[in-house]
Amino acid sequence: MTIPHGRFGLEKESLRITFAGRFAQTDDPFVGFDHVTRDFCENQTEINTGVHDSAEEAVAELVTHHRRLQCVLAALPERELLWPFSNPPFIENEDDIPIARYTSDEAAKRTYREHLADRYGRHLMTFSGVHVNYSFAPVTIRGDRNQFYLDLAENVLAYGWILTPLFAASPLLDESFCISGHHMGETMFAGLASLRCSELGYWNQFTPVLDYRTLTGYVGSIREFVDRGFIVAPSEFYYPVRLKPRGHNSLEALTETGVDHIEIRTVDLNPFVEGGVDVRDVKFIELFLAWCASLPKAKLTVADQLQAVQNYKRAAHYDITRARVALPGARATTVQKAGLSVLDRIRDCYADAGADVLELIDFERQKYTDAATRPAVQVFHRFSPHFATHGLGWARHLQEESICHV
Repeated sequence: MTIPHGRFGLEKESLRITFAGRFAQTDDPFVGFDHVTRDFCENQTEINTGVHDSAEEAVAELVTHHRRLQCVLAALPERELLWPFSNPPFIENEDDIPIARYTSDEAAKRTYREHLADRYGRHLMTFSGVHVNYSFAPVTIRGDRNQFYLDLAENVLAYGWILTPLFAASPLLDESFCISGHHMGETMFAGLASLRCSELGYWNQFTPVLDYRTLTGYVGSIREFVDRGFIVAPSEFYYPVRLKPRGHNSLEALTETGVDHIEIRTVDLNPFVEGGVDVRDVKFIELFLAWCASLPKAKLTVADQLQAVQNYKRAAHYDITRARVALPGARATTVQKAGLSVLDRIRDCYADAGADVLELIDFERQKYTDAATRPAVQVFHRFSPHFATHGLGWARHLQEESICHV
């Protein structure tokens, strides 16, 4: 199998916090910055890179923006930090979580966030992560572009859960997330490697079933969720993999201009690399997507789609030797066994691609065989038993490191 050459764009969320580890209550200091916006919270900063021809270029741009933001925060009258984990630090109560202060022409954004707060609670919306957007080079797409991406998305739904243990890095949580007030500083471990990707995390309050047969059917599936009041907008469709148009993400744009790229939403912030995402992980996602594109169309039944979503949630468990998943047409087995089976198939497909590619696949495969190499396990051992306190010290260290590189 040949090495793919597509295009990458990255989105990364992170929380601004005070030097004491509390949510920053200040107005966004990055208004007007290119490639920087706010997500749910006023203090939830989101970096959106441009589109690049390689993972290295996309990650390099992300790191450049990250360093610039760190310098601004370090120079504030009351110094602030970027929290480097997907799970939030200390939260005294919901009032600690300031909904993004959009006004005037952008007031609808505030209204939308108030809806999210009412439906899911503010706490849930403080999870942060990385979204990887990828588009295939036109010469690699077989037949109709829209159908190519529909088939790809269906295959990724079937197999994409294998990525979760590779990129999970949020096993610990401050108890103040669940219990207000005096439990601040106490650490909770719920047996999960990624809280935001698990059954306790970032999901809609229903299990979607999508029509992958045609673009009209796919768009119609999501529009029906809106029409029936399950979600108020396509942006509220919290799914591990989404198809998106170029530019503004709307169902109208997707219908009119077609699919431009696929979005992978299951990457936790990695606190051990600057910028929060390891370039090797992004490069592997490209290899994984190309492998999925080479497979026959999955043709998932309704039951298969429901099982696939459960697989994503179960793959977020900490102990992958006990959590179980079921691939289409196969009996249930452990996440570890099923994941290694898929990874071995991927490795076989790239057997002639060169040593660098095989080394990259082996880097990811080792996470399934050696728990100590998984980011979630590393976070657990390094930041227990006082996650928020130790994490605050790490956030300070990372800011100093970023400033040194500017």
